[in-house]
Amino acid sequence: MRGARQSPSQWKPRQRGEWKGFTIRLISDGRSGRPLTHGTIWNLVASLPSKPDDFRINSNGSVVCELFFYHWCGTLDAIAHLWSLRLADAHRLLPVLESSISLPSDKFEVEERLKSVFAAHARKLLESDAVLKCEKKILDLRTDIAKLVSKLKKRNTFRIYNELSMEQKDLEEELEQMKYRVEEFRAAVECVLVYLGESENALVEREEMDCLVGLCKFGKEFDWRRIHCVLERECRRLQDGLPIYAWRAAILRTIKLNQVTVLIGETGSGKSTQLVQFLADAGLAADGSVVCTQPRRIAALSLGRRVRDESQGCYVDNFVTTYPTYVSSQVFGSKVIYMTDYCLLQHCMGNMSLSGISCIIVDEAHERSLNTDLLLALVKKQLFDRSDLRLVIMSATADANKLAEYFYGCSVINVKGRNFPVEIKYIPDVSSASSTATPINHKSGGFASYVSDVVRMARFIHKTEGDGAILAFLTSQMEVEWACENFVEPMVVVLPLHGKLSFEEQNHVFESYPGRRKIIFSTNVAETSLTIHDVKYVIDCGMEKESRFEPSSGMNVLKVCWISQSSANQRAGRAGRTGAGKCYRLYSESDFQSIRIHQEPEICKVHLGSAVLRILALGIQKVQDFDFVDAPSTMAIDKAVQNLVRLDAITCRNGKYELTDVGRYLLKLGIAPRLGKIILDCFTCGLRKEGLVLAAVLTHSSNMFCRVGNEEEKYRADRRKLPFCHHYGDLFTLLSVYKKWEDEHESKNKWCWENSINAKSMRRCQDTVQELERSLRHELNVIIPSYWLWNPGRTSVYDKSLKRVILSSLAENVAMYSGYDRLGYEVALTGEHLQLHPSCSLLAFGQKPDWVVFHEILSLPNQYLVCVTAVDHECFHKIQPPLFDISQLRNRKMQINLFSGISNNVLRRLCGKQILDLQRIVSRLRNLCMDNRISIDVDFEKGELQLFASAKDMEKVSSTVGAALLFEKKRLMDECIEKCLYHTVTGNSPSLALFGSGAEIKHLELENRYLAVEISHANAHDLDDKELLMSADQLAPGIANFHKHIGTGPDNEDLSKWGKIVFLTPEAAENAVEKLSELDFLGSMLKVVPASTGEHLILPFPAVKVKLYWPRRPSKGVALVSCSQENADFIINDCSGLEIGGKFINCQLSTKHRNCIFVTGISKDVSESELSNALQRATKRTIIDVHLLRGASVCDLPNSTSAKALTKEIASFMPNKQFHADSFRVEVFNPEAKDYMTKALITFNGSLHLEAAKALDHIQGKVLPGFLSWQKIECQQMFYSTLSCPGRVYCAIKTELDSLLLNFKLHKGVSFKMDRTESGAFRLKVHAKATKVVADLRKPLEQLMRGRTIHHPGLTPSLMQVLLTRDGMGLMKAVERETGTCILYDRQNLTVKVFGSPEPVIEAEKKLMNSLLSFNENKQLDIRLRGVNLPPGLMKEVVQRFGPDLQGLKEKIPGIDLVLNTRHHTLSVRGSKELKKKVEDVISEVIQYLDTEGLMIGQLSEESACPICLCELEEPYKLESCGHVFCEACLIDQFESVIKSHDGFPICCTKEGCKAPILLADLRHLLSADKLEQLFRASLGAYVTASLGTYRFCPTPDCPSVYRVAPKGAATGSFECPVCSMETCTKCHLEYHPFISCETYMEFKENPDLSLEVWRKGKVEVKDCPSCHHTIEKIDGCNHIECRCGKHLCWVCLKWFRSSGGCYDHINSEHPTIV
Repeated sequence: MRGARQSPSQWKPRQRGEWKGFTIRLISDGRSGRPLTHGTIWNLVASLPSKPDDFRINSNGSVVCELFFYHWCGTLDAIAHLWSLRLADAHRLLPVLESSISLPSDKFEVEERLKSVFAAHARKLLESDAVLKCEKKILDLRTDIAKLVSKLKKRNTFRIYNELSMEQKDLEEELEQMKYRVEEFRAAVECVLVYLGESENALVEREEMDCLVGLCKFGKEFDWRRIHCVLERECRRLQDGLPIYAWRAAILRTIKLNQVTVLIGETGSGKSTQLVQFLADAGLAADGSVVCTQPRRIAALSLGRRVRDESQGCYVDNFVTTYPTYVSSQVFGSKVIYMTDYCLLQHCMGNMSLSGISCIIVDEAHERSLNTDLLLALVKKQLFDRSDLRLVIMSATADANKLAEYFYGCSVINVKGRNFPVEIKYIPDVSSASSTATPINHKSGGFASYVSDVVRMARFIHKTEGDGAILAFLTSQMEVEWACENFVEPMVVVLPLHGKLSFEEQNHVFESYPGRRKIIFSTNVAETSLTIHDVKYVIDCGMEKESRFEPSSGMNVLKVCWISQSSANQRAGRAGRTGAGKCYRLYSESDFQSIRIHQEPEICKVHLGSAVLRILALGIQKVQDFDFVDAPSTMAIDKAVQNLVRLDAITCRNGKYELTDVGRYLLKLGIAPRLGKIILDCFTCGLRKEGLVLAAVLTHSSNMFCRVGNEEEKYRADRRKLPFCHHYGDLFTLLSVYKKWEDEHESKNKWCWENSINAKSMRRCQDTVQELERSLRHELNVIIPSYWLWNPGRTSVYDKSLKRVILSSLAENVAMYSGYDRLGYEVALTGEHLQLHPSCSLLAFGQKPDWVVFHEILSLPNQYLVCVTAVDHECFHKIQPPLFDISQLRNRKMQINLFSGISNNVLRRLCGKQILDLQRIVSRLRNLCMDNRISIDVDFEKGELQLFASAKDMEKVSSTVGAALLFEKKRLMDECIEKCLYHTVTGNSPSLALFGSGAEIKHLELENRYLAVEISHANAHDLDDKELLMSADQLAPGIANFHKHIGTGPDNEDLSKWGKIVFLTPEAAENAVEKLSELDFLGSMLKVVPASTGEHLILPFPAVKVKLYWPRRPSKGVALVSCSQENADFIINDCSGLEIGGKFINCQLSTKHRNCIFVTGISKDVSESELSNALQRATKRTIIDVHLLRGASVCDLPNSTSAKALTKEIASFMPNKQFHADSFRVEVFNPEAKDYMTKALITFNGSLHLEAAKALDHIQGKVLPGFLSWQKIECQQMFYSTLSCPGRVYCAIKTELDSLLLNFKLHKGVSFKMDRTESGAFRLKVHAKATKVVADLRKPLEQLMRGRTIHHPGLTPSLMQVLLTRDGMGLMKAVERETGTCILYDRQNLTVKVFGSPEPVIEAEKKLMNSLLSFNENKQLDIRLRGVNLPPGLMKEVVQRFGPDLQGLKEKIPGIDLVLNTRHHTLSVRGSKELKKKVEDVISEVIQYLDTEGLMIGQLSEESACPICLCELEEPYKLESCGHVFCEACLIDQFESVIKSHDGFPICCTKEGCKAPILLADLRHLLSADKLEQLFRASLGAYVTASLGTYRFCPTPDCPSVYRVAPKGAATGSFECPVCSMETCTKCHLEYHPFISCETYMEFKENPDLSLEVWRKGKVEVKDCPSCHHTIEKIDGCNHIECRCGKHLCWVCLKWFRSSGGCYDHINSEHPTIV
């Protein structure tokens, strides 16, 4: 319908047909943000000023609507109106005019009309809101700067002035950026106006036209869509405010004027996306392509996509292209191309002229990758030939000077980023900075200290700083996961970030978590690759993990090292992306200044094989002559050349290296020569598919398996890995994984998740495989089949082929198993000994192949071989030229010699404390054989010693260790302990017994002869104890025991003392003194002297101690009295002429000191205390001190004499008059020559405090028998008692103890002191003025520190042994944590004690017993899945059968609890005995399936019955001497029977035909200290009984003393019992009877009167009392004698009287003549 005007509601779409007139087609450009509906189009058509004559709406296709016009004027108005609406963003449709009648004037009219429309729109943009906002911002910044300038003019501190200056600088930089941004925007819009011819500035048109057009060049034909898109893009650039936008004109000007430009743009400046657009807009892409290289493929793809999106409509289609991979058929048809530096390098190798390229942009140059450096070198060479070629080098932190010098001083432009200011804090000592933060209660798991420092600092920032996310940098995935696990704080979200996370997991760090702080622990992946916008705080540990090729060893080593300054600045910049931030560097500023400024170029760190291959392909004969940016070392180049020669990639002809066919193939493949060699060698074996996959998985080997999460998740990942593990190693395992992943057709991601495999790594491997397939197809015309020949589940010839290929490629990385697990593998080229990495697949089979190759070395705190594969040594001859001597390596392999059947005690004695003795043996053997690899392993459970030495040294090592074992067995058999028969109040008794094997008395020493000798040596503390003992035993056999001297005494003690050796007999000891004294031992003489022996004295009672002393120098009769000066005259007046001790004293004031008084005339018998008391009583003035002047010391009595005298005085006050040792002890100390007093210490039984007080009162001031009259006893007025407890016990009882000590303060005269010893124990010393007070105070303390002993019928000795295991200790620790108590197991007394408050102690006892009984009932059974008699791959077979979580086995045996430890190859089983037996049976079936021969798991040993009870063994115990096994309870019963009967010595093994004595070590283990003492007493009784009268006990009942009976014919001897003080005749065993024969004394005992008759026989002055008949002997005097009956006798006539007077009257009257 034409001509007629219709309302929109009447319009109908026109049917298709040819239109004779003007047509406007509205085309969708694909960028419409709003949906296009028919209503929208209707409204758009209705808004036209001139309505169309007809129209058509299309539902499909790019043409949305067609408008038909007859008249040109309406058509012109419509197209102008449609463009106006589009410019106003009313629609996104593209109006296109078509006409059936074409006139030149029509085109001109349209252009002129649209010019005005576009010019008006451009002018509006110059006054838009965005421009006004920027101008307002400029004004605000100028105002802020003015304010800062005024502040700076005022008086400020240095710190504030510096802060204001920094703020001013930042604002000025921001102002400059803002001004340049607005200028650039205006210039771009003006450029469009000039192009449209609508510029109002004539000056611009004439003089600056070229410059403006240089910003954006348009074609001759007006492309209105492009003009609109360019204007839109300029508006976006103004709003986005990328820093590089402000410098656009300057950058373009520099690039046009210079061939090479270095552009330094900080992170976030926009250089990677904007510069290519600037160059394309400026027309630099008109004559060729602008190529921008990236070091990574993913970066090239993402940047290309981003630029296409930003510049849509600004260029023609396909203007921007991305080439992520290289093929030789690539054509550079696009104007902007993003590709990897590798792709452009490959292109250069085929097209050195770089035709078709006008500008090359090398981005991320700060990474200095190998490809980047080679590319720069090649481009530099081409710049000489092509003056039109431009090179731009871009980086965030590149070394501008280095690159500028390389390109002959080229221009450098610095574009500052838009980062906010970041405050740098250097904190080398985290502990001091974060002292307020909660300490970390976990160990750092073997990580370096910086890991825990990072966690501690993150906690400190969280507690002290404001809102904002924290980004902490660490070096590895394991460190990141450990940090996440150990950072536990409220209101935080802790996230890991590392390369092994899936894309979804990585995205968590970009999410927001309202109300909670985000804390991210990351590797350096967050340094440049990712930007997290809400990060405000950065923690920089200063470390990174770096892979480096070491030319000296030829190995790739992955290790932790310092970052560069540029990397540190990059990390700090992460905190300033959205606002001001802080960066905490955990190192000092001097450390920062000392590290390298820029990152070391990759060419100096990697293997140069591919680089050298490319350089040689360029025709350069000498690689060192190549123009490197940074030349690598000559050694690195030589190593690369050698490797290429060995790979047959190059060959040397006439002294020059040339590429072989293999080298040219490798060059075309463009991958590392080693990987290319693998592919080519696999082709020769027919394994084409396998070769590609092998090269791909080797590239991504470190990220294939996902072992992340908590410990349980990591263990689950280990179990899931097992089914893939291949017995030939890691590369075969990775091949197996890829094959199974490729075979999975449903959900590959789900399959990866279920098998703990990194799906991202698998896709990367697939991309690599596909890229290699394309490269082979295009470059070598090789088609790769889709099928596999190799099958991981079946052994075939392909396995050997693959191993041969792998060996050929990694020949430099061969390692041989050393023969010793702790040494691991010896690297053939370097001789280093390294372990397999714990993730190695070979470890899953429990076997160590003799020969392996590895991919690289991982250097953590320990070094590991990574990606290890077993190889066949038969293939080594194919390595040409040979790299190492195989025979020499084999000769170095360690041999094994096994010593088995060794008892536990022999092993422990051989090893010594903390295995120090064994280490000395190993050290001596290493020095002897000059081989530091020699080692000895001990297995205490199996009783085995494994010796590791080379074949030539094994005999020497075995003989040395065998001799040491024999010596230890002999020592164990001869071992005795010294037992004192009794203890006296003065210490140990001279009577001693040697108690040894069989519970026999080996020797009884009663004559105080010495059994021990003391050894001294100039280097005593450096001596090897075992070597000394073995030498002593050879020269002086008969060693019973030895005691090493412990240097814990005073500083001046004799450091030359080594210790004491106890011998079995005095004769042996005498022989030792004779043979060993002055013996040259290790360069110095031994000094051997007799020594005393005896047990360590342990008091059997709670002790109260008192010090006493007596003078050893006589008084001079003069004393010095100290007082105040004002009191001196009064004291002299009061005390002069005072009688003290029967003498009058004289007092006189000192002429020198007015506060001193001399007192003279003092009796020598007066003590200081007596003098002081007398003076104090005589005056009321204060006397400060009294000091007697004394003369020279007299000869001291022996300490024993003094001790006996004190004992006799005190004993009478004790309840037990005979045995004093349980009541008190006396110790007299040897005085020094300068001492005035002899000191003694009396220790009383605390329960006898009343008796002690009476005894002390009695001896105070007393002169003991044998003492001089002036040697009076002085008792200390203060008594004390000491208690101690371990540190752990103190923590448990601290609350109760503090309460008791608080009560002590209420007692007058009571004091106490708590201190901590060097061993960590706590010692409490209580002082009081009375023994009763001390004893009363001690009781509750002693009860608290003694703890509560658990008496439970179920607490058997074997159950106590559980407490020594790791599980038992865990149970104890758990109960301690729950109850706040401390639990100690006393091994000597076989008791368990609980310490703490009463109620928690009772609760702890119940919980501990319940836990122990439950644990014992459900004791874990560990089934070993690896061993000599077990098949390799047993663990893998178990997992394949029953699943990674063993769910199949759990379903088969319900109720069982199973845990598989993949590292130790053990299956832990918990449950009833029946269930455990079922599991053993199932594992046995698996073993039988694998066709194994040998020991079946779970079988009972041959000795399944106890030889005593003949029943199945319960709580079995193996005897040390013979190894026979008994029930522990049966052995104890045997000992109890012997104790009761005092018969059955020696105690021997009751196994039929054995009769080996039970050793002392067994007795100590099985019996408590009390029971062992009872056994000793029983043995002593049996010994005395069996002596046939040689020895007898003291006649006093219960007295433990023994004496030797006098032999026949010997004279009568006396035995004075040290215990009961009774004197006994050693011949007749009656009371001692001096001067009377035993026969006569026995007659006197039978008839007491006979002795009287014999005595008075022949004596005249002996008569009987006539009254009482009492015998009276008259010695002298008168004849008056008084009888004991009271009668007075006349000695002449024996008449008696009642009084003496009557007797004298009788004598005077009757016998006057007798005088």
